[in-house]
Amino acid sequence: MSDATNPVATRSRTNPGGMDVLRVLGPDVRPLRERKPPWFKVPPPGGQRYRELTELIRSENLHTVCQEAACPNVGECWERGTATFMILGDTCTRRCGFCNVKTGKPTWNDPLEPARVARSIARMGLRHAVITSVDRDDLPDKGASAFVGVIRQVRRQAPGCQIEVLTPDFQGQEMPLAKVIAERPDVFNHNVEVVPRLYPVARRGSQFTRSCRMLRLARELGEGQVVTKSGLMVGLGETHDEMVETFGALREHGVQVLTIGQYLRPSERHLPVVRYWHPEEFAALERAAYELGFDHVAAGPLVRSSYHADQHVPQALAGVGPVAAHA
Repeated sequence: MSDATNPVATRSRTNPGGMDVLRVLGPDVRPLRERKPPWFKVPPPGGQRYRELTELIRSENLHTVCQEAACPNVGECWERGTATFMILGDTCTRRCGFCNVKTGKPTWNDPLEPARVARSIARMGLRHAVITSVDRDDLPDKGASAFVGVIRQVRRQAPGCQIEVLTPDFQGQEMPLAKVIAERPDVFNHNVEVVPRLYPVARRGSQFTRSCRMLRLARELGEGQVVTKSGLMVGLGETHDEMVETFGALREHGVQVLTIGQYLRPSERHLPVVRYWHPEEFAALERAAYELGFDHVAAGPLVRSSYHADQHVPQALAGVGPVAAHA
């Protein structure tokens, strides 16, 4: 059986649709196990606050993208007392070539999850909470009602906390997006992830133009009350000019906040890294993005969409540390 008709190859992250990804990425890719540049060194997690948050999240039977996506900043962010909550389970209906979240047929359905997430946010004393989810293309509203539930519960249980939602593309459907924006989250974030040329390799099942359209609609539906945000990765063979062109497309669709980070290969089952961008190259990308008119730009090797998200928009409250006093 050829790769083109092999269902295993079709569902593979490293050979999406059975294609030879090296034809797109090029033959010179980095090996999985090699010494990374020194700017990637971060202390391993394990401090007191990290342990407290781990226990809190475990006791509430919640998921965080910090853990599921193997984020390199989990130690720093959790020591600061911040976390990004992932709702609707830990199984995604899509299989992006870079993502470490498991894929399959989701079964998660917990109507009490929004209340538990909000309770944890209140106990942690957060001033800015990020709520994201796996893709749930299996649900009629693509998971929008779960975002609505969390926003309402956080407003009730932690009224001083700003809310950022990091949503899927809802398969381009306007009604799920409208339901979320109607709740007026402080920030609407949807990551385009990679430059358009790399979508067939890295984001099979998604469309760059569809994602841009969702960001523009969020801006319009928010009527100036919702900040729009998106993020991209480098390291899959894109060029500086491709990145800047993508920034321009995002600005044309009303995006105000931008994050740019380095792709790190989670395992041999994921797309290989073509190269590691130097911190000076990230600085050049940041300058180019500001010149295009973004309100805030965070660019660096370890920057992720939710990294220091509380610094991406003005805050009414000062930071309040990790777990609030035994709420």
